[in-house]
Amino acid sequence: MKSLKGRRWIWLALAASLTVGGFLSTLASSAPDGLEKVAEDQGFAEQAARRPLVSSPLANYLFPGIRSERLATGLAGLVGTLLLFALGCGAARLLRRRGRT
Repeated sequence: MKSLKGRRWIWLALAASLTVGGFLSTLASSAPDGLEKVAEDQGFAEQAARRPLVSSPLANYLFPGIRSERLATGLAGLVGTLLLFALGCGAARLLRRRGRT
């Protein structure tokens, strides 16, 4: 019975996370974040690397190939949330398996 309640909590937390990542992320401000604002104010924003050191499939929190910025942001939030959930589940399984041995 305890594991059923635990699983229910996990699924409710995932649903809340998907709501935030997929829907509320579309309402985020397009203004620069704190670090970008300081770089602009101090005049060294232009010195930033033109090409990132590591490429990201969801750069700038936008899903590639989608013209609508709101939809691209929402999809990036959903995909990112699901990826992190999968990584967390995988890590939990590895740790649980390691603890049994």
